[in-house]
Amino acid sequence: MQKTHYVSSDILDLPILKEIVQEGQKLELSEEAVLNINKSYDYLHSRIAKDDSPLYGINTGFGALCNVKISSENLSKLQENLVTSHACGTGEHVPKHVIRLMLLLKIQSLSYGHSGVQLQTVQRLIEFFNHDYLPVVYTQGSLGASGDLAPLAHLALPLLGKGAMHVDGKILEAKEILQKHKWEPITLQAKEGLALLNGTQFMSAYGTYILLRAHKLSYLADVIAALSMDAFDCNLSPFDPLVHLARPHRGQVKTAERIVSLLEDSELAKSEKENVQDPYSFRCIPQVHGATKDTIVFAHRTFKTEINSVTDNPNIFVQDDKIISGGNFHGQPLALALDFMSIALAELANISERRTFQLVSGLRGLPDFLVNNPGLNSGFMIPQYTAASIVSQNKQLATPASVDSIVSSNGQEDHVSMGANAATKCYRILENLETVLAIELFNASQALEFRRPKKTSPFLESFVSTFRESVSFVDEDRLLADDIHTAIGFIQNISVDPDVLFN
Repeated sequence: MQKTHYVSSDILDLPILKEIVQEGQKLELSEEAVLNINKSYDYLHSRIAKDDSPLYGINTGFGALCNVKISSENLSKLQENLVTSHACGTGEHVPKHVIRLMLLLKIQSLSYGHSGVQLQTVQRLIEFFNHDYLPVVYTQGSLGASGDLAPLAHLALPLLGKGAMHVDGKILEAKEILQKHKWEPITLQAKEGLALLNGTQFMSAYGTYILLRAHKLSYLADVIAALSMDAFDCNLSPFDPLVHLARPHRGQVKTAERIVSLLEDSELAKSEKENVQDPYSFRCIPQVHGATKDTIVFAHRTFKTEINSVTDNPNIFVQDDKIISGGNFHGQPLALALDFMSIALAELANISERRTFQLVSGLRGLPDFLVNNPGLNSGFMIPQYTAASIVSQNKQLATPASVDSIVSSNGQEDHVSMGANAATKCYRILENLETVLAIELFNASQALEFRRPKKTSPFLESFVSTFRESVSFVDEDRLLADDIHTAIGFIQNISVDPDVLFN
C-alpha cells in the first residue's frame, strides 16, 4: 500500500525526504496545514479590504518598482504578470529528481501559514507532485536572492496553464495537462505570485539532493579507500584510536573507526609490512575524509533549518497582526554551505585520484598499470588520466560563487548570494566525485587480484565479489570506458542503510 506523507509543521529532515522521494509517497495537507493556510489567506484579504496603505508586492510593484501603487482591481493581474515576466530561465533543464524536491519544499514552505496563498494553489501543487507532473525548470536565471525568481517562476507557470511539464518521459504543454484533468487555471490572488517566486527552493532542492548523495559517497569513499589500502599493502597503525583521540575531530575519529572496522580480519592488513610509512593519500584518510564528513554535517544542519523555514516575502503574522517585508529569501546561508561542500567533495575526489595514481605506479610488487605484460598492454594507464582531468575540473568548479555579487533591479537588489550558481556547480562536483570513486574502485579491485592468495576482509571480499559480477578482471587491453561506466552504475545502485549514512 502506497504511503502518504502529511504536510505539517513537523520537522523535515533528509531521511524523511529520502523516504518520500524513493518510495514515491503521495502528499496530503494535514488539518493543521489547511487551517494555517486559510487563516493567513483570510487575514491578508481582510487587511487589504479595510486598509489600502502600501504593502510591498501585494498592492505595489516589485523590486525597484516597489513605490508604484497598484489599484485593487489589478491585484490579480499584477501577480499573473509577475510569474509570466519572471520566467526567464535558460540553460539546461533542471534534473527531474531536483524539480520533485523543489515542488515538495515549496509546498512545505507555503503550508506554514505565513504566505497568504489560496488553499487551492497549494492543493494544485500537490496534484502536480502526486501525479509526477514536473514543471520544466532551467538551471540558469537565479541570483540566489529575492528568491530563486526565474526557476520558481517556471515552477509556478503550469498553475496558470502556461509553460511545459515533464510527463511520462515526454515534455508536454501545461495547458494539455490541465485540460486532461479538467483543472481550471489558478487565478492568482493578492501576493500569491510573490509567494510562489520568492523563496530558496531551487537552492534548497539542489542542496538537499546533493546532501543525500554526499552522505552515501562519503561512506563509499571510506569503503573504496579501505580496499585500496589492502591493494597497496598499507599499514593500519595510523588508524589506531590513540592517534585520533589526541586530535578528536568528529569526522576524523569516525573515519578511522570505520576503516579499522572495514579491514577487520583482513589477511593483507595483518601481514608484515616492508614499508614503515605510506603516502599521505593512504595514511591521512581519516584526516581528509573526516574533514569532509564534518563539512557535510555542517551543510546538513544549515539545509535542515532552511527546508523547515518560510522564505518568501513579505511574511504574514496573523497572531501579531503584522505583514512584514524582510529578506528571508536571501540565499547567503545556503550559498556558503554549498561552496564549502563543493570544496569538501572536491577534496574527496582529489585524494581518491592520488590513491589511484599510486596503485598504477608499479610500486610494492604491483605491475606497471595493473596489467599483465605491460607495454603490449597499457592497462589502467588512462583511467588515471581521466580521474586526473576530472579532479582538475573540480578545482575550477570549487571556486566559491558566494564571494561574488552583482547589482540588479536598478540597485534595489544590490547584494545577492549567487547561491544558485553555487548549487549547480556543487551538483557537477558531486557527479564528478562519483566517477573518480568508481575509477578508484575499478583500479583497487584489479590490484587486489595481484595480492592473491591473500585476502582482504570478509566484508570487502564480498563487496569486490559483487562488483565482479558487473566488471571482470582485465587480462588484456579492452574498452575500459564501458567498465568505468558500469562501475559508476554499480556505485549509484548500491543501497546503504540510512543508519550508516546519517549517524
